[in-house]
Amino acid sequence: MTQLRFLVLADEKFGPMSSKTANGCIRYTPEQVVAVLDTTQAGRTAQQVLGFGGDIPVVGTFEDGLACSPNAVLIGIAPTGGQLPPHWRDWIRKALENRLPIWNGLHSFLGDEPDLADLSQKFATPIHDLRKPPHDLPVSSGRVVREVEATVVLTVGSDCNIGKMTASLQLRDELRRRGERVAFAGTGQTGILIEGWGIAVDAVVADFIGGAAERLVLEAAPNADIVLVEGQGSLIHPGYSGVTYGLIHGSMPHAFVFCHQPSRTHVDKNPWVPIPPLRELIALHENVMQHLRPAPVIAIALNTYDLSDADARDAIARTADETGLPTSDPVRYDSAPIADAVLAFHEARRSAR
Repeated sequence: MTQLRFLVLADEKFGPMSSKTANGCIRYTPEQVVAVLDTTQAGRTAQQVLGFGGDIPVVGTFEDGLACSPNAVLIGIAPTGGQLPPHWRDWIRKALENRLPIWNGLHSFLGDEPDLADLSQKFATPIHDLRKPPHDLPVSSGRVVREVEATVVLTVGSDCNIGKMTASLQLRDELRRRGERVAFAGTGQTGILIEGWGIAVDAVVADFIGGAAERLVLEAAPNADIVLVEGQGSLIHPGYSGVTYGLIHGSMPHAFVFCHQPSRTHVDKNPWVPIPPLRELIALHENVMQHLRPAPVIAIALNTYDLSDADARDAIARTADETGLPTSDPVRYDSAPIADAVLAFHEARRSAR
């Protein structure tokens, strides 16, 4: 299969917290990104904008992007509501006319739009709507508890867009480096792109979110001793708590890794919702599972990208002291403390069986 070479669309949004899909691909599959289109930052590099990504160029026109020889176009943002910015449509049309397949992670399915579908057919160029769910999802029924021997670990967090996917992937890489059989179950468009499979659970009808999570674990477990399930949403988010509950009850984790951004005091875009102390949030998640399968929070992954080194290290130390749990920023520093906690929990489970 020909390796993908993406021109990534992130116009006016390319940044550490505003272009989640672009950033994930640049961090974990940089060989698949040839350029980023952002008219406001043309001439810079991914490294200069994000702090990683090396010399991947940021271009200001679609034609400049074509000059980088992409063989596909990726929509690199995941805005609230998941709608395509109107002025991007011309770029989508140009991509199809240049026979560049579209990889789309928005909630709006571009392949269902008549004008784009006609162009896709005319130029024999596919549109991949990554969030489109399977049509045959079941209602979850606890099969993970009865049928899965692998240790299932779910990342959860104090808010949305706080690093659950990144923490899972950093943990995946560290455990694989140690020789462990680990599967990563992608539950969002970026995780699916990076790992090559998964289900975008936030596009699934509510009754079947648990079934989607259950299917992911059942598919991942036969070839893994540890299954890392990418978390979504937050139990305290007024808009996105439902997907979190569905993931918890469908994946039936044995343990949680909790993700938090120390500088964030209120739920994103909901300033009326303060983020409670971590000990309260840990108890909340453990209580949600206590009647189904006891699942402790075993480690904390912090996102300290916006703190100085001294403040970041202080936040890690304070969090470890407050919670009594292994704590690290797995991107900025080291994922080993979190990996150690997962392996210790996994070995204790295996010994107890």
